[in-house]
Amino acid sequence: MSHKERMRVIGEEGSGGFALEEGGRLDSAAVEKVQETVDVSEIVAKYDKESSYRTFGGWLETLIKIICIAFSAFHLFTAATGAYPPQIQRAVHLGFVLVLIYLLYPARATGSKHTLAWYDVILALAGGAVCAYIIWNYDVIVMEAGPPTDLDFWFGCAAILLVLEATRRIVGLPITLVAVVFLLYAKFGNLIPGMLGHRGFSIERIVGHMYLTTEGIFGMPLGVSASFVFLFILFGAFLHSTGLGKFFIDLALAAAGRYVGGPAKVAVLASGFFGTISGSSVANTVSTGTFTIPLMKSVGYRGAFAGAVEAASSTGGQIMPPIMGAAAFIMAQFLGVGYVEIAKAAVIPALLYYLAVGFMVHMEAKRLGLVGIPKERLPHTWYVLRQGGYLLVPIVVLIWLLMQGYTPLKSAYYCIITTVLISLIANNLKAVAGAGPSGMTVGQALSECNRFAVKDILQAMENGGRLALGVAAACACTGFVIGVVTLTGLGLKLANAILTLSAGSLALTLVLTMLASIVLGMGLPTTAKYIVLATIAAPAVESFGVPKLAAHLFILYFGILADLTPPVALAAYAAAGIARSEPNATGFMAVKLAFAGFLIPYIFCYNPGLLMIGASNTEVLFIAVTASVGIAALSFASVGYWLRNLFIWERLILVAAAITLITPGLLTDMVGLGLMAVAFALQKFFREGPGQAQS
Repeated sequence: MSHKERMRVIGEEGSGGFALEEGGRLDSAAVEKVQETVDVSEIVAKYDKESSYRTFGGWLETLIKIICIAFSAFHLFTAATGAYPPQIQRAVHLGFVLVLIYLLYPARATGSKHTLAWYDVILALAGGAVCAYIIWNYDVIVMEAGPPTDLDFWFGCAAILLVLEATRRIVGLPITLVAVVFLLYAKFGNLIPGMLGHRGFSIERIVGHMYLTTEGIFGMPLGVSASFVFLFILFGAFLHSTGLGKFFIDLALAAAGRYVGGPAKVAVLASGFFGTISGSSVANTVSTGTFTIPLMKSVGYRGAFAGAVEAASSTGGQIMPPIMGAAAFIMAQFLGVGYVEIAKAAVIPALLYYLAVGFMVHMEAKRLGLVGIPKERLPHTWYVLRQGGYLLVPIVVLIWLLMQGYTPLKSAYYCIITTVLISLIANNLKAVAGAGPSGMTVGQALSECNRFAVKDILQAMENGGRLALGVAAACACTGFVIGVVTLTGLGLKLANAILTLSAGSLALTLVLTMLASIVLGMGLPTTAKYIVLATIAAPAVESFGVPKLAAHLFILYFGILADLTPPVALAAYAAAGIARSEPNATGFMAVKLAFAGFLIPYIFCYNPGLLMIGASNTEVLFIAVTASVGIAALSFASVGYWLRNLFIWERLILVAAAITLITPGLLTDMVGLGLMAVAFALQKFFREGPGQAQS
């Protein structure tokens, strides 16, 4: 599936109206005007390195397809029959990844996208060889654990360099530099004074630890990628092939398009839906933003605000179950708990995040006097559900399987099978229904339909292989971080350093951890940023008695919010490219829209009941309701509008109300409700506000 196909959208900027097909659906060809002015492929390539790959013709294109399909077939086979021993499973996985990255991604961003350099062929073969060496010598490596032989050492050195370079090409320089710094720390730690120093390790020891054990390259992060993550990425590729993305947009239009500020609410809903199956903030932003941003601008939203709405909404998809940017699966391994426990804990905070963005959008629309899209120009809800509701069946099956106790691996496998079967049945029924009018017999229609179905399955398998490369490379590279931490004990040392700086204060520790998470999360994919942060930041929070799950979700939230936070706000900058707005202005506006998201992690660290930890259903409901009211108050204050434009002192009252309502506790909740009542009464008493609210 090409990026142009992935970014196919509906709507037309500037017309204020949308062409309709039979049954009320929007005409998907009406966005040609937008595509003429916005080069989506250029934006994606600029902010998402995974999209900047080579395209070939002839036998090279066929070879790439075969390797990608074989990559997916291997994982489907092991999901059905059982995985190989960890090092073998991970070595095969990484072998495919390294070969494909060196064949598909040039050494320089400006390199040729249509020709294959001779040295990349050598690097691809070398990537396959260093992984094949592990498979071939598996018994010796396991049975005769000890110092590496000379051959082990040289293969290990090659593997480390190949992984670093592959990660630089597909993920970017930041995570590669982080890995290099950690490797240098392992070698030269004896030169560092104070608590962060250590005795230092020889190059032979470091190479052996990183290459021959399951603590480095072939450690837990790559293990998760080689099992759960790949299958869920492949599941997402199959879902994309069914047209689920367009169904989500149509459903969001039908549900919210007619209301005040409808186009922006469509962006929030569509991005939330899409985010449940997307593994990237940038991909989510561009996939839905090419439709929602022009739509918002066409009804009066400023470009920076339109881009910010899309960026904030799309970034939230990384904290929205069931997929959560694949980080949930790695978190389950770190914490030793079931994946369902993590997904269940993340539900209420994710819903509060989207509620906050939705409130901000609604109040901005009220302030500007923006109306929704006329009902007659929108798809009908029943028509959308009747035409594409079956596409939701695999997601429902996924949730049911996980709740029944199936492993994420088996759940993803069965859901892929379900997706294929549901799609085949639906397409065959459509083929039979359209056989007569199309001039074909029923048999001809079914034959044609199934022929295309096989092509679609192979295409989805190819896409799955391609889409998994970035995550797998990032997981292999962050294996160096895990390896150095286990070798040197750095995690505990960093936790002690944070505790020393915070003088034993939980509040200050959370602030320092937040800042570290945002800085380390800039420019990294979700899985990589979580692995790094879980290793070096989460232990400091846990030391105060904060539940491990709350501590890990805390660092995940702020690592993800780095995608909105200038100066490296990738999701916001991608949205700005579509909106043709100033990037930093869009980024700061996105931070403003997602401001409640910066408060929610503090809530569940102080009161884990929000994560359904140690609280009854009644207590969880009470916490969620009061937090929702607090988020509403914060939205009123931030936008400067409630029943009318707000005076500055009214906004300050609402800020105080928001803080007290969001802070857990009966007394603070009563104070917050009282302050909101005062603000409401003031607006009723003073019916005229300032001429123009600040925003």
